Amino acid sequence: MPTSRFIQRFEDKITGVLSGFDRLVVRGTLRRIVSVEGMKDLLWYKQILLKQFGSWAERLTEQLKEVSCQVAKDQNRPVVYVRSADTDKDELARQIAAGDGITKGLVAILTCVEPCMSFEIYRNKDKKKLDLVPRVRKCLFLYHYWIDAQFGWMNARIQSWLPFPIQICLNGREWLARMMDQNQIRYRRNDNCFTWIEDVDKAQRLMNRQLRISWPKALAGIARQLNPAHGRMFRGFPARYYWSIHQSEWATDVMFRKASDLAEIYPPMVLHGMQTFSSGDVMRFLGRKVHGNFKGEIVSDFKNRPEGVRIKHRVNTNSVKAYDKAGNVLRVETTMNDPYDFKVFRTKEGDPHGKAEWRVLRRGIADVYRRAQVTQASNERYLDALAAADTSTPLGELIRDICKPTIYRDKRVRALRPWADPDLALFRAISRGEFCVNGFRNRDLQSLLFDSAPKTLEEQRRRSARVSRLLRMLRAHHLIQKVPRTHRYVVTPHGRDLLSAVLSTHRITLEQLNKLAA
Repeated sequence: MPTSRFIQRFEDKITGVLSGFDRLVVRGTLRRIVSVEGMKDLLWYKQILLKQFGSWAERLTEQLKEVSCQVAKDQNRPVVYVRSADTDKDELARQIAAGDGITKGLVAILTCVEPCMSFEIYRNKDKKKLDLVPRVRKCLFLYHYWIDAQFGWMNARIQSWLPFPIQICLNGREWLARMMDQNQIRYRRNDNCFTWIEDVDKAQRLMNRQLRISWPKALAGIARQLNPAHGRMFRGFPARYYWSIHQSEWATDVMFRKASDLAEIYPPMVLHGMQTFSSGDVMRFLGRKVHGNFKGEIVSDFKNRPEGVRIKHRVNTNSVKAYDKAGNVLRVETTMNDPYDFKVFRTKEGDPHGKAEWRVLRRGIADVYRRAQVTQASNERYLDALAAADTSTPLGELIRDICKPTIYRDKRVRALRPWADPDLALFRAISRGEFCVNGFRNRDLQSLLFDSAPKTLEEQRRRSARVSRLLRMLRAHHLIQKVPRTHRYVVTPHGRDLLSAVLSTHRITLEQLNKLAA
């Protein structure tokens, strides 16, 4: 079982913790022909003139649709045309599976006309010649839904027009259920959530194995199911799919012994998250650093949903959220749509033997392990931040010691004043979310505690000395501790509880206090 601060605090109420992928959306792109230049290379290789492009592309489309739907004919499964792209195709496929009693293999193929990126021939009047240009158009997509022996319930779609991109949707919990069945591990399941697992540690090891499969091989097998004619279409031409992760949801499920145990602590956590976590905190949970050039959107919201009460924080397209699920499960989930805010230690793409450095996390499936690491770290930081919300210690007792002078290294250190500047500003500075990850330095606090940059070197030295005294004071009261062999400091567990309590009181109204006292 993980040893995070949250788990340590509620260990007696928890039966297990499970972390892994929930929803995973992978896209396959024929990078060799996705651009105009690449498509022209294919046309040259096939000896297709631009004026022949339309009829040639239509023949490929008809060939793809025929071979893709052949599997449905062979297995006597329906091919259903969906009139609206807004139709919930997954729900429709599940209704078909339930109605026909399908427990394995192909469920159905759903087809639907949707917007796509493709090519067309443009008659350039100025140049008096034909041009091949990219265009947003509409074409038929084929959605295959099936119950896979390895992955369980899943779906994949292919665009019927060139350049034939693919999208595959998997669910890590669905996949894990198959793995536990094979290993004879008993469990109770509610939708995509496990409320109880006989052997949680073994289940976690099985889930970790999902990261180590040969992803290119597994995904290439799915691609062959969607278009068995791919090899014939591109015979002799290097048109292989490049696999990238379009969206990933990495979930940490904390399973409580009783629903009442979770119900007791969850409401204060939701209140704490909405009142205490600032926009800057949210950004730093998700690996972002606040600066003046940030032009994105930061949103925090609270919502009652059928599966539970949800609190969600979003920075642009990445988010972290928490909700109570199936009664006794607390789920914290980081959704990553844009990986470029995160880093991975790797060599330069195309240079496997080069020097490894910290580089931008790629969408490619090659970085799936690092993606799991950074999203798991986000979940753990968020859980630990929520843990500070629940404490039975009265506030007066919590702050009693810091309101008195103390002795540090044989020298007297003054008492702290939690509700007065400048100590309040100092508390807010060291509580910032980014410092949960890497800690903070003297110069980090200088930029937060002073309104403008120092004008002279002497002023800079005075500011550094003043912050050093503040750091010494915080260490004396056991609110922070130094990271060994560095110039960084981190907030102690005791300090996190105290700071959370003090800062929360600045956001609560008299009306709220009266209600609590009633």
